[in-house]
Amino acid sequence: MTQSQSRSTSPASWQPGTPERDGLWIFTRLRDFIDGIANSSPARLALTAFGLVILIFTALLSLPVSSATGRATPLHEALFTAASAVCVTGLTVVSTAVHWSFFGQLVILVAIFVGGLGTLTLASLLALMVSKKLGVRGKLIAQEALNAGRLGEVGTLLRIVIVTSVVIEGALALVLIPRFLILGESFPQSIWHGVFYAISAFNNAGFTPHSDGIVPYQTDLWILVPLMVGVFLGSLGFPVVMVLQQNGLRWKKWNLHTKLTIQVSFILLAVGTVLWGFLEWDNLRTIGNMDLGDKITHALFASVMLRSGGFNLVDQNHMESTTMLLSDALMFAGGGSASTAGGIKVTTIAVMFLAITAEARGDADVKIYGRTIPEGTMRVAISVIVAGATLVSVSALLLLHISGASLDRVLFETISAFATVGVSTNLSAELPPSGVYVLAALMFAGRVGTVTLAAGLALRQRSQLYHYPEERPIIG
Repeated sequence: MTQSQSRSTSPASWQPGTPERDGLWIFTRLRDFIDGIANSSPARLALTAFGLVILIFTALLSLPVSSATGRATPLHEALFTAASAVCVTGLTVVSTAVHWSFFGQLVILVAIFVGGLGTLTLASLLALMVSKKLGVRGKLIAQEALNAGRLGEVGTLLRIVIVTSVVIEGALALVLIPRFLILGESFPQSIWHGVFYAISAFNNAGFTPHSDGIVPYQTDLWILVPLMVGVFLGSLGFPVVMVLQQNGLRWKKWNLHTKLTIQVSFILLAVGTVLWGFLEWDNLRTIGNMDLGDKITHALFASVMLRSGGFNLVDQNHMESTTMLLSDALMFAGGGSASTAGGIKVTTIAVMFLAITAEARGDADVKIYGRTIPEGTMRVAISVIVAGATLVSVSALLLLHISGASLDRVLFETISAFATVGVSTNLSAELPPSGVYVLAALMFAGRVGTVTLAAGLALRQRSQLYHYPEERPIIG
């Protein structure tokens, strides 16, 4: 380092009027620190950002002003609620309507909004950093991750994400507010509840500002339909929404990601509706006493919400054991990539199904809609599935030891946390602090873990100058 360079970075030699002298050196150091993390590991930057955001909202929810009683909320309850909101899960250890004051509910709502945009916003910001710092390969990775047609489009995605989210959430609120007015709520309450449900639905969060949730509206299609539409649109993912905005319903102009996401989403929606309705049709504790229309509505609603929405119309403890197992499968599947939904994602399921089909047919390539899926994509899909199953298994083992609850309840709650769904058997509220921390960590890992794993694997691809002889072990 030269003498002049040493003077420029030494606090003792700052000159009046320079950026360092005016205090701007803090922002310069912060920018350089973030750039350094982005260059070395964008996945680490995403983890750090999510962690810091959760800690900030934990501090806000711990304040006495955030609780309805005016007393400070215990750390494990504030941390769990903050993690659940930022990770757009919806699991709670205290009643959102009863425990939190208006300020506390507002903090939760802002956390949901920030958390829902988190993955997409971080992806856009990281893309900007990557495109500046990592050269051509980094630009191509960012382009592929965000489905940008040209590298120059990466910088505009952040604005499009925010505008689209606000427009959809605003439209949902405008539909819901009049209904709450008709039901007898005051004008301020109607606005608050309409906005809260709109943001919670589109971000697949599942938080409700009513103490009894949406159970009182279980036959009100004016409320149920907007919630289902908001959750389903949020679960598709912004890359799909952007393609639909640009190309409408012209199937031939959709890219492969959009085709697979929409096709598998509708398949899971239909299969989930039929199976859930069939399994619960005669269950008098859930929908057995309802008429045909209400049974179909409940089955469709459950199928939509179990893949990340989190709203529920029936007590999950009253469902049949077979229905709980079906629910576990739907929750683990989740929604679309780069969406507010969780799970292993529908495109992961599609890729694995296509790979199994190709292997059964003896095809050398995995093909669909005139495209060949790269082998690296299949490796990432396998890694995401194995990582998700491992996280669920380890967490379920810990919770079984901590809580002593039955396996079906523990597995249900664990998958709900990992897949950021939010439907619950109320086990979360019964757990001691150690169990609460386990679920909070699982929500965090489920929200960012599989995404960062996929990004890490993509960034670690490298060329080799040699190739070992192939030898195939016996499989099966």
